[in-house]
Amino acid sequence: MSVSIKSEHEIELMREAGHLLEKVHDDLATYIRPGISTKELDRIGEEMIRSLGCIPNFLNYQGFPGSFCISLNDEVVHGIPSEKKIIQEGDLVKIDAGLIYKGYHSDAARTYAVGEVAPEAKQLMDVTKQCFFEGLKYAKAGNHLNDISKAIGAYAAKYRYGIVRDLVGHGIGTHLHEDPQIPNFPQKRRGIKLMPGMTLAVEPMINLGRADVAWEDDDWTVVTMDGSLSAHYENTILITDGEPEILTLTK
Repeated sequence: MSVSIKSEHEIELMREAGHLLEKVHDDLATYIRPGISTKELDRIGEEMIRSLGCIPNFLNYQGFPGSFCISLNDEVVHGIPSEKKIIQEGDLVKIDAGLIYKGYHSDAARTYAVGEVAPEAKQLMDVTKQCFFEGLKYAKAGNHLNDISKAIGAYAAKYRYGIVRDLVGHGIGTHLHEDPQIPNFPQKRRGIKLMPGMTLAVEPMINLGRADVAWEDDDWTVVTMDGSLSAHYENTILITDGEPEILTLTK
């Protein structure tokens, strides 16, 4: 395993990539409403990314046909934007996005509630987001990668949620996916020691029901096996000499 340590110059580029992606997420969120298709959201989002002088890093990545992964309700991740998928009142909408700024990648995901959603859906969203922040507490130099994984998994386990095991977080930099892999559940080994200059995409994916997932026939869309709701929350972070820095969440 080779985990890249970013220079000060590279960190500045990663910061800007993260800041720009945060802006895209915030702006695109204002378009999420009943009646809009996921394809239209994808089109709007891609225009936003390109207007900032950046490139959508998901587009054509290993053949993915959209600039954004937009997943609804029991879709966990990697939902392909489609004119046939129309957002409805009460939906959970997961938007996973990334961009390239001067050769450096950022990656972040959010889950949005459309209008009034069921209380269990709202709690799932809140817990999934908090799972990220529980893991962030341990994203410090000198700790080990499994400290992050254990904290995420322990928090989700309190609610007896299904913690997706088939998909994990990852390192990020000049490539969208770099070493190391970052599970959202405890491992037998401690994993690598965290060092300043590491940039990681930490992304809890939590199901209301069982952890089991399946891939649909499009070979991309991941769904819960039991049809239960799923939530996703992700940020690109930087390991520093002190507290971790969230590059895609500056507010």
